Amino acid sequence: MRSQNWITTAITDDIVFGALELERTEHGVLPHRLPRRARNQCDDGQLAMAEAQPSGVRLVFRSRATKLELDTLPTRRNYVGVPPRPEGLYDLLVEGQLVGQASAPGGNVMSIDMTTGAADWQPGHIGTVRFTHLPAELKTVEIWLPHNETTELVSLRSDAAIEPALDEGRRVWLHHGSSISHGSNAASPSTIWPALAASHGNADLINLGFGGSALLDPFTARALRDTRADLISVKIGINLVNTDVMRRRAFGPAVHGFLDTIREGHPTTPLLVISPIYCPIHEDTPGPGAFDTDALRAGELRFIATGDPAETAAGKLTLEVIRDEIARIVAQRSEEDPYLFYLDGRELYGEVDHEVLPLPDQLHPDAATHRLIGERFVKHAFAADGAFSDAAFEA
Repeated sequence: MRSQNWITTAITDDIVFGALELERTEHGVLPHRLPRRARNQCDDGQLAMAEAQPSGVRLVFRSRATKLELDTLPTRRNYVGVPPRPEGLYDLLVEGQLVGQASAPGGNVMSIDMTTGAADWQPGHIGTVRFTHLPAELKTVEIWLPHNETTELVSLRSDAAIEPALDEGRRVWLHHGSSISHGSNAASPSTIWPALAASHGNADLINLGFGGSALLDPFTARALRDTRADLISVKIGINLVNTDVMRRRAFGPAVHGFLDTIREGHPTTPLLVISPIYCPIHEDTPGPGAFDTDALRAGELRFIATGDPAETAAGKLTLEVIRDEIARIVAQRSEEDPYLFYLDGRELYGEVDHEVLPLPDQLHPDAATHRLIGERFVKHAFAADGAFSDAAFEA
């Protein structure tokens, strides 16, 4: 029987961190990581799915509560012929330490046939995530939402009053990237590499990592421009290769335009541009990428590159081409922009790392590799001489 002493707290902007907008729905609120204006400028289903998955989004508050309940309506995606993915996890952090994990029962399910693109929608019911035995003293609590499933927030209950968290003066880090930044194959939402790096770097994360959708879109650049940030990073490359959406001629000006737009709103904010991590299938082979149908028939999810290395002569992009171009562009712009920095993604995960920690599906890092990338990012970006050092920020 439910306790008669539950206190219900409205889920509003003052306790939701990491979202750019909360949409009112039939059931409650849906966190978005792109504003409505941006969403209205692109009808791509992949982007719509990715930006509505709350990677990096968390509820943050202070309370003496020992019990918490969060009603949610998840939307999960399964793939025909592949074992169902585990239910998304909610990570509970108290004073920055992971103390509990849970999943929400119920929810909607979308089954996707990757060979035809057809999708079957099965509506589900609202579920409840419960956390108990929290310490009774006043504390900062964070509930990190699943990074890999859409999550409508319905109701938040506690056995003691909730108040907004204190402003501890942490710098806001705004990051944009692909599915790797989104958190593909990470163990849980607070252990995706940007979340781990933010924790070690004592920064408040806003994660605009969109699976399959880091494509230098102007509306994403405008979202970065218009969002408050003390530190900014953009990780560019892999999606431009595996979607095969542009050629070398268009790539350079598109990078310049993307960075120009960010600089309109953040002229002196430390801005770190990161090239792709090591990924053998696309190092010197262009896209488009595709599902490995032989693996699918065996019930496994893997990716392949379908391009021809000879096509780079005609302007097709590979990771090697993109790294060279980004390094050149950042070097050129840095002559007039002292707050612009470059990081070769292979410093985070390179060829030697792949021999020890191979990409399980040929494209995305696993949980251990997310941790490795996060730790290395801290050593590069938050180091005393790094792009996100106090000295760079205060210059």
